Amino acid sequence: MSKKWVYLFTEGDASMRNLLGGKGANLAEMIKIGLPVPKGFTITTEACTQYYEDGRKINDEIMSQVMAGVADMEAVNGKKFGDHKNPLLVSVRSGARASMPGMMDTILNLGLNDEVVEAMIAGNPDPKFERFVYDSYRRFIQMFSDVVMEVGKKYFEKLIDEMKEAKGVKFDVDLTAADLKTLAEQFKAEYKNQLGTDFPSDPIEQLKLAIEAVFRSWDNPRANVYRRDNDIPYSWGTAVNVMPMVFGNLNDESGTGVAFTRDPATGEKKLMGEFLKNAQGEDVVAGVRTPMPIAQMEQEFPEAYAEFIKVCDLLENHYHDMQDMEFTVENQKLYMLQCRNGKRTAQAALKIAVDLVAEGHKTEAEAVAMIDPRNLDTLLHPQFNAAALKAATPIGKGLGASPGAACGKIVFTADDAVEWAARGEKVVLVRLETSPEDITGMKSAQGILTVRGGMTSHAAVVARGMGTCCVSGCGDIAMDEENKKFTLAGQEFKEGDCISIDGTTGNIYAGLIETVDAQIAGEFGTVMAWADKFRQMKVRTNADTPADAKKARELGAEGIGLCRTEHMFFEEDRIAAFREMICADTVEEREAALDKILPYQQGDFEALYEALEGCPVTIRFLDPPLHEFVPTEEEDIAKLAAAQGKSVEYIKSLIEGLHEFNPMMGHRGCRLAVTYPEIAKMQTKAVIRAAINVQKAHPDWTVKPEIMIPLVCEIKELKNVKDVVVATADAEIAAAGVELKYEVGTMIEIPRAALTADEIAKDADFFCFGTNDLTQMTFGFSRDDAGKFLNAYYESKIFENDPFAKLDQNGVGKLMDMAIKLGKPVNPALHVGICGEHGGDPSSVEFCHTLGLDYVSCSPFRVPIARLAAAQAAIKAPRK
Repeated sequence: MSKKWVYLFTEGDASMRNLLGGKGANLAEMIKIGLPVPKGFTITTEACTQYYEDGRKINDEIMSQVMAGVADMEAVNGKKFGDHKNPLLVSVRSGARASMPGMMDTILNLGLNDEVVEAMIAGNPDPKFERFVYDSYRRFIQMFSDVVMEVGKKYFEKLIDEMKEAKGVKFDVDLTAADLKTLAEQFKAEYKNQLGTDFPSDPIEQLKLAIEAVFRSWDNPRANVYRRDNDIPYSWGTAVNVMPMVFGNLNDESGTGVAFTRDPATGEKKLMGEFLKNAQGEDVVAGVRTPMPIAQMEQEFPEAYAEFIKVCDLLENHYHDMQDMEFTVENQKLYMLQCRNGKRTAQAALKIAVDLVAEGHKTEAEAVAMIDPRNLDTLLHPQFNAAALKAATPIGKGLGASPGAACGKIVFTADDAVEWAARGEKVVLVRLETSPEDITGMKSAQGILTVRGGMTSHAAVVARGMGTCCVSGCGDIAMDEENKKFTLAGQEFKEGDCISIDGTTGNIYAGLIETVDAQIAGEFGTVMAWADKFRQMKVRTNADTPADAKKARELGAEGIGLCRTEHMFFEEDRIAAFREMICADTVEEREAALDKILPYQQGDFEALYEALEGCPVTIRFLDPPLHEFVPTEEEDIAKLAAAQGKSVEYIKSLIEGLHEFNPMMGHRGCRLAVTYPEIAKMQTKAVIRAAINVQKAHPDWTVKPEIMIPLVCEIKELKNVKDVVVATADAEIAAAGVELKYEVGTMIEIPRAALTADEIAKDADFFCFGTNDLTQMTFGFSRDDAGKFLNAYYESKIFENDPFAKLDQNGVGKLMDMAIKLGKPVNPALHVGICGEHGGDPSSVEFCHTLGLDYVSCSPFRVPIARLAAAQAAIKAPRK
């Protein structure tokens, strides 16, 4: 028995979504529950995969099953494909298993040619019918040329506009049958002019080409980007739905519409939608004419409207979710052409979930499982005013690295950002790339735009942590930092010019677009409380400042999983002392410089412990290479030389000596503490003294510091640094005459650490996976440079996702699994977390749940996303 590639709508149901795609499965389901659906057939997603395997060809076996499907459709509908007396016309539509609105292609009115058109008109002498036939014909030629043969729509739009101008009319509906007949001829001539061949007149050839076009559209640039953004695997393929046409453009007794059973923007329970008389589906979606609100349909077509209201109730009660429907009315009779769970804003998703539980449609667990965690991002950041955004055209696009909306005057340096912001200006910081010393400017800016760098570049990571909008890696910008200007899309932007950036989409706009503050509605708290009931992993935050920590606590963080101490060294009053330490010639000089920083570090840690109110705090010791802390500007170098009583040349040669060929794999992390144990001593004193003071002030809290040694690759290395930490900590605790427990653990971010985790676990109280570095070291990619070539990898289907944004479960995940399986038997008390950027990515959080991690840690504004994703993972596969 050969494989079944084609299913009639009457042979499927909603459970066959993977095979029939969402649209095909739902059409079959609607027929099953007795709704008026034109009876057609679905070509499966497996046929799409086969089409690509066969070198982008539809094989004979699939085509013969398609023709059998056509024969069935003819029998059911009493019309024949390509017949001159009673022709059957069809629509050909895509339908992947995950909804991808507007990403793939549709062809309507297929089966028309000159002979069929003449035969249809001959059978019905009504002049209005003649107009309808020519209207359908010119639409088909335009759509087929555009979608199937890739002749741009613009050529045909131009001809329509010229015709309307010549006839002195404003709308397509005002053109006569004769006008449309002329247009159809002009369209065919344009087709031949563009492609050098006649428009295909054989309906079977038209059908085959249209099916191929839908399969091909699975791999179009729009669809590829959408899939990457929405975690839809390329291997799924799309189904194709072929169904008899019903005509909303037949006459004034006909029309077409799109509707939602609830408001997709707010979630309010009321029918929302639009309807157009004498029109076809694409007119509503494409906004060719302004449609009327759905309620007005009641006056025009009272019977069809009454039936439609019943269908809405029936579908929502059947699917237990908000429905998005497309329908057509032909001669006052209603036909349903599509239904699906409607796309919605995050605000609407929360309201609908809570309402569906209240209405008895969903359990709390089902409500938690139905919300896309990624959408919550938009609730937590300022957004552009929707109407203003719609009216604006982007001039460029980078990576949407940190969500939200920002507009302001362009500045090119961190110092300018601070200075301008201090005098009340809203600024957007534009840099080739950012570095840790830009942190003050990044804090002062409304948003950050970089030319280089990917989703885990410095700018992206820090911006997400601060909840600041960031667009990174816009390589189209021609930057002239020296003269404080850049060029994009042929337009020159100077310091002080206005710009708007969208950190969700990555779009860049000239001028200012109005923004509105994010609103967190009451339903947010309800859904989060439900999520917390189900999840089995803790959620911590990556935070370096009390403000970040406080924000994360408000958003539900249960501790700090990563405090990067180096960010604290860049404050004006400390950087001088730290540079003094770098320039020191002896241990005594180094210790003297570090003693100046100690009270500041201690103060920082006290503030963090206070903000966390007794929740765990993991403090990572110094990680970046020392060259990141030294000055680069002549003026600053001269200042440092004067402060040290050394020559400018000496300081310059010292700085030169710190530079490394590959700093990410150079003198950093625990290697600094091995070389300069006094750094680890100072940081340990600060951590322990702060903990003692806060514990005294709050006897009811349990302050138990977690000290994390970064970049360990060898047990002896960890032991070396741990010995310094333990000796210093124990001495401090003894001197204070108090009891204080603390832990010393390590980051697993070098593959060798994962491979030797059984040895490392003997001396570590905890493991924390630093997946940014672990990904970088496992792939051998520099995370700051990978953005330059990853697009080619996406296009060649080598990668479907950025491994820095979505955890690589096959490679990096295997190392994590190995580290846990090696470490836990040696040290059963070992607790394990993740603190790379992946800690806030829903699919990565699900993977961490599967591995058995104790917690995930992410930037403050991603905490709700991680809470929801962890709950969904536990609902889907609860741990024993």
